[in-house]
Amino acid sequence: MSLEIRKKPEGSKLVVELEGRLDTITAQQLEKELRTAVDGVTELVFEMTGLTYITSAGLRVISAAMKVMKKQGHMVLRNMSPDVREVFDVTGLSNIMNIE
Repeated sequence: MSLEIRKKPEGSKLVVELEGRLDTITAQQLEKELRTAVDGVTELVFEMTGLTYITSAGLRVISAAMKVMKKQGHMVLRNMSPDVREVFDVTGLSNIMNIE
């Protein structure tokens, strides 16, 4: 299964819905999508209800987005499955990222 990325701009807020698997291949796709999408955005929300799997490559892209957003606003990760949340917990990223 691949990754479906849906971007929903709401003024200076951008909601990015992720569905499927965020792995080595799809992480490149997400990185490319985010490169220009976050220009002028002060609130970035990753809606992760449909995300079933994440690898270190996916974590790297989300971490890079967080670094960008720290300079221009803030970022939130929402509605992770227990499996995806466990990856964030094990890596320690859940301690430094805003997870709802």
